[in-house]
Amino acid sequence: MSDDYDLLVIGAGMAGIAAATKCSSQGWRVAIVDELPYGGTCALRGCDPKKILRRAAEVMESARLMRGKGIDNGDLSINWGELMNHKHGFTDPVPQSMEEDLRAHGVHTLHGTATFTGPTSIDVSGDTYDVSKVLIATGATPRPLDFPGQEHLIDSTEFLNLDALPPRIVFVGGGFVSFEFAHIAARAGSSPVIVDRGARPLKAFDADLVELLIDRGSEAGVEVQPSTNITGVEQTNDGYRVHIDRSGTPATIDADLVVHGAGRVPDLSRLNLEAGQVAYGKHGVEVAGHLQSKTNPNVYAAGDSTDTAGMPLTPVAVIEAKVAASNMLKSGSTVPDYAAIPTAVFTIPELVRIGMLEHEARDSGLNVDVRYTNTSGWYSNYRIGETAGATKILVDKSNDRIVGAHLFGAEYAELANTISMAIKHGLTTRQIKSTTATYPSTGSDLGSMI
Repeated sequence: MSDDYDLLVIGAGMAGIAAATKCSSQGWRVAIVDELPYGGTCALRGCDPKKILRRAAEVMESARLMRGKGIDNGDLSINWGELMNHKHGFTDPVPQSMEEDLRAHGVHTLHGTATFTGPTSIDVSGDTYDVSKVLIATGATPRPLDFPGQEHLIDSTEFLNLDALPPRIVFVGGGFVSFEFAHIAARAGSSPVIVDRGARPLKAFDADLVELLIDRGSEAGVEVQPSTNITGVEQTNDGYRVHIDRSGTPATIDADLVVHGAGRVPDLSRLNLEAGQVAYGKHGVEVAGHLQSKTNPNVYAAGDSTDTAGMPLTPVAVIEAKVAASNMLKSGSTVPDYAAIPTAVFTIPELVRIGMLEHEARDSGLNVDVRYTNTSGWYSNYRIGETAGATKILVDKSNDRIVGAHLFGAEYAELANTISMAIKHGLTTRQIKSTTATYPSTGSDLGSMI
């Protein structure tokens, strides 16, 4: 079978869908393909279902924090099966809904594995399509592990579909997945251990606030073992035995479940990029700043499958996809704007970063005022019984503008959106303070933080 499209999008996640609908709305004949159900990682296997599970953990933690302050949490517990059903109530309708919406926008929806057979020809499970443009938006996949017994690990997708949560869980790696899932598991009654080979986890976040998060997680039952290598995982009669090495000293951890949280890599292995004359490396498809392949001008890429400067976040992938679509439509060379995009680890409480780290600001020659505030005793935390919270705001002394903001505390992910807007539009701290916020609210704390 042969068919012609102006654009074929490979990957039906949020980025691919955004580009497909944008180009179709401009009269292009567009098709999109995925070998998995439509919706991508964020909607089906990541951000959204994870946040649903976190809500149950929040309720548990909120009740515990208010124990003796008017709340008797008694036998309150998480029913994991019912929680999973609640999650499925959101995720299960997504593929059909998204596919119907795409078709309503004139996009042809295809299913199967897409591989390049030439610079502008794509095979989809035996059917060949000749296209003018291709957008690669295939996202990322768990990083391959190299220790014996790695086949016993489950990944984040499988964790989000567990019928029951076992009592002893080891999370491999000290990134987003391990911390977020461990904080959920601890509030659900499990005993999670995070094993990280680095000296400290969450390296992209402020080191001082990461330490506060580790301490707060420890209070909730989350154990973190840094500078620890996993040398093997073996199956036992009652679960698994994780072999570790800490500074030359071997040890073991017994677990009922071992979860891969050691990062992700671009998901490109099935695309046969060589046939498409598309250069790529360990960080993804090699693209110019405007997201066009450096070696095949008919190919663009967006999101986690590329080597762009953007963070591996769904909103970033969508921004890139929209920019790529615009550049394809207009033969343009617009570069995505990555300024002031916030990123958060949705632990309890959450950890947030916007803009530069302290050392990055100094290394770039900025004269910054570091405004660190311990917010643990503030009213907004006292009200909910929380005892941990801190912020670190970096202000350029030359113009009174925020260049970096680092937050650890309850509801601070929402507060980050205001700071992001302020950074993006160049507001000074004086201008931010001049705005009157609703009170009492977490947002009203911002003026005191800066």
